[in-house]
Amino acid sequence: MPSGVPKDAMPDNTRRPLPAAATETMTTNDLFALSERYYVPVYRPRRIVLDHGRGARVWDRDGREYVDFGAGIAVNALGHAHPALIEALTAQAGKLWHTSNVFVSEPPLRLAEALVEASGFATRVFLCNSGTEANEAAIKLARRWAAAQGREPGRRTILTFEGSFHGRTLASVTATAQPKYHEGFEPLPPGFRYARFNGVAAAEAAMAAGDVCAVLVEPVQGEGGVTPATPEFLAALRDLCDRHGALLMFDEIQCGMGRTGSLFAWQDSGVRPDVVTLAKALGSGFPVGAMLVGDAAADTLQFGAHGTTFGGNPLAAAVALAALRELSSPDLLGNVERQAAAIRAALDECDREFGLFAEIRGRGLMIGAQLRPEYAGRAAEILDRCVEHGLLLLQAGPDVLRFVPSLNIDDVDVADGLARLRAALADFAGAQPSP
Repeated sequence: MPSGVPKDAMPDNTRRPLPAAATETMTTNDLFALSERYYVPVYRPRRIVLDHGRGARVWDRDGREYVDFGAGIAVNALGHAHPALIEALTAQAGKLWHTSNVFVSEPPLRLAEALVEASGFATRVFLCNSGTEANEAAIKLARRWAAAQGREPGRRTILTFEGSFHGRTLASVTATAQPKYHEGFEPLPPGFRYARFNGVAAAEAAMAAGDVCAVLVEPVQGEGGVTPATPEFLAALRDLCDRHGALLMFDEIQCGMGRTGSLFAWQDSGVRPDVVTLAKALGSGFPVGAMLVGDAAADTLQFGAHGTTFGGNPLAAAVALAALRELSSPDLLGNVERQAAAIRAALDECDREFGLFAEIRGRGLMIGAQLRPEYAGRAAEILDRCVEHGLLLLQAGPDVLRFVPSLNIDDVDVADGLARLRAALADFAGAQPSP
């Protein structure tokens, strides 16, 4: 309380007791009322309240079971309640939760070492808490690297691509070349330029002035519609960066860590980056992010140039290290390819039956089903039908169904989820007026 202010003069809400612990008597509607009362309303969740999960299945507060084909937006790469992650978390929780980076603890060191060894290109790692923080670190690294090369501020432009999504902080949302994410947040930070995704000529034109210090690209665009970069496009970006003295930075926050069938998405193309950003599956449900840096810029950020209070937290690092071991398994990566083939085959069959999809695309267990023009803007309706049939699914924009299940999902769960999907699509198609 501020000194000299009588207690009775303080607003009543400063003296309210803390709420009682949640009880089993609270209904789904009660909990939604709390969310509407207390949350900043930036989300519009479906009216179910998830309670617990195991593997690729979750249950809501009313006891209803769902097959999970969304995995927390590609985060729960090892499903729910994975034993190795629980063991790592509980063991570390009894030892040390947080130190800050003023001191050193073992789990983040082991994680950094493992990421460098697994990456095949990196020599140093910066640990943080999320994907947007990893991209912020990459943006700052690129600018500091350009400054060290003697480039004036006007020659430190970062090139990104239409349809991209790089985060929600002010710099990363500016790097996101989608105007809908910019509206109302102007003035945006300068120094970003956009070009057409998978457009080699457009990238060449965007870099022709010689003022681009880095290119930031997703090997598979997630929010932009689950659209893969072509190998030719990534190879051309590598060549352009080499010619113009720019860093090539891959945002693998959604498509990395086994999602495409390789541990790192860049490995599928053979195009070697200078920087890779990671999050989502890296912690498989525990918040963590990382920026991996190769030789070209590994020593750019020196003492005091960047930092984070919670990044490299021992709890997060212990879980991420356990997740990395699981995600590196050849058996798991083989499962990605096998289950991806099963989902694609089922989507093809559904399209033959219902005629809903214009294109099915993606890589590994990151699959997008683009709706035909006559169903434009109606992906959310299909997701509602899926919930009714006990399936959790995502969209990527208004016209694309997004399939990003756990990477260790088994045959039974895939088959059951696809059966529920077909029932949902049948309901949706049956509700449409006859041509």
